[in-house]
Amino acid sequence: MSGDRDSPVRPDPPEGIAIAPAGPGDRLDMLRVLDAAMLETDIERVDAAIDAGDALVARFKRTGAVVGALVATRPESDRLRVDAVAVRRARRGRGIGSALVAAAVRGADRDAGVAVVTAAFDPTLESFYADLGFDVVDRDGRLRGVTRVEDGPE
Repeated sequence: MSGDRDSPVRPDPPEGIAIAPAGPGDRLDMLRVLDAAMLETDIERVDAAIDAGDALVARFKRTGAVVGALVATRPESDRLRVDAVAVRRARRGRGIGSALVAAAVRGADRDAGVAVVTAAFDPTLESFYADLGFDVVDRDGRLRGVTRVEDGPE
């Protein structure tokens, strides 16, 4: 991992929540969660992330309802970029978003082709990403988080 952080926080999902790769049947639920959080994403990007295995959902175990979603892309073959993370309003503040991002980073850890995980985000989310082990840098007034995966190429 880059920077001076010795060990990033890789939180597990809260009790009663399961994180899993999204499937085609999750598309509409993901779009609803992302839309409710007012995140701009398009259907094609969500579909591509699902097809590539780079989309995750957080489900309420008891009912199977999708309560969170993460969409990542691969702008370069060795980089995974977190494009959108959203959690239903009633479930926010419980660690679901952190667990989604941590699961994406763990997945990148297992993918020998991925060397770095990045995310661009609003400045109000700086501590969210820093707590997950991302080095936060300012890029033209917009923050960007970067973390190297443990097993990826240098």
